[in-house]
Amino acid sequence: MKHNRTLGTVSRGVRCPIIRQGDDLTKIVVDSIITAARENNFELNNRDVVAITESVVARAEGNYASIDCISKDVKSKMGGGTVGVIFPILSRNRFAICLKGIAAACDKVVLMLSYPSDEVGNELVSLDKIDEAGINPYSDILSEEKYRELFGECKHEFTGIDYVEYYKSLIVESGAEAEIVFANQAKTILKYTDKVICCDIHTRQRTKRILKANGAKVVCGLDDILTSSVDGSGYNESYGLLGSNKATDTTVKLFPRGGKPLVEAIQKSFLKETGKLIEVMVYGDGAFKDPRGKIWELADPVVSPAYTDGLIGRPNELKIKYLADSDFKDLSGEELTKAIRESVKAKDNDLVGQMASEGTTPRQLTDLIGSLCDLTSGSGDKGTPIILVQGYFDNIAND
Repeated sequence: MKHNRTLGTVSRGVRCPIIRQGDDLTKIVVDSIITAARENNFELNNRDVVAITESVVARAEGNYASIDCISKDVKSKMGGGTVGVIFPILSRNRFAICLKGIAAACDKVVLMLSYPSDEVGNELVSLDKIDEAGINPYSDILSEEKYRELFGECKHEFTGIDYVEYYKSLIVESGAEAEIVFANQAKTILKYTDKVICCDIHTRQRTKRILKANGAKVVCGLDDILTSSVDGSGYNESYGLLGSNKATDTTVKLFPRGGKPLVEAIQKSFLKETGKLIEVMVYGDGAFKDPRGKIWELADPVVSPAYTDGLIGRPNELKIKYLADSDFKDLSGEELTKAIRESVKAKDNDLVGQMASEGTTPRQLTDLIGSLCDLTSGSGDKGTPIILVQGYFDNIAND
């Protein structure tokens, strides 16, 4: 008797040894997945997805850089003096070490913070307090003194850090004078200096364009710093310091460089060892928002810096509830299920603009799968930097 499948997509966190520089990541990933499948009694299938967190990829590469290397590159590109540092996110993990390196290369840092929150949703001050103060964040420029007068000490809800005081202290401790400004228009910084480092992530190209159009003499993004090695340091030719994380009090781990050769090598190894064509990707931060803290997770420049070709594209899905409530509203039970399965089997290769696909999620596959993987692995002590996603490309018509 034939049984219908009762499981759809399954996401598993897979444990592996702690990764160190120089480790054979291809062998570790393949061996870990095959061992997990054997010990937990499941099979691998064609188009399963194996995802590896960017952190262990960069660690295996040894892609690290020190404060001194950051400082030396900033000094060569910005020339010292007074430098504007604008729109950083509020993060000890993501930006603190970068700020130390930047400040060590300058005589003065004018730090311009967006408000009421940073680019990924970390609040300096609540919108309610902004409204109470009668402030227009789009047009009003606040000094540190005015900010304190209006809002006092504002600590981050989750970390308990007053980021204004924290970032100011890092600048001073690094040997530079610090001035803090609060504004949301990039060109505001040009009232203070014509040399600017843009620290925003997803809006950085627009920010650079606006600054150059308004007379800035030197403009760099975090993606322009450490694009090549400094004194033997790690680097990332595409993203520079973007996507970096704190490794120690004096070093950062950069976004991985060699992802594409790695995912292709892992796919080839799986095919050899299992006979299955497995899709492989490297993932960083997922793209989702916390409804309470209002924080977007995506502090990396992209969700996935490398993936096999089978992960190019977007989902092409019909909305089952639309079909059930509209096209087949007079059917029920097995008759309804059969009608929907037949519709799914016969669907067009491109459903863009069709009512039956309305409400599906037409995002990039790597963004969706990477977000699932990030939620599965967590960011702490789960110890599962490898994720196996099965059944992602199945639908109700597949038995």
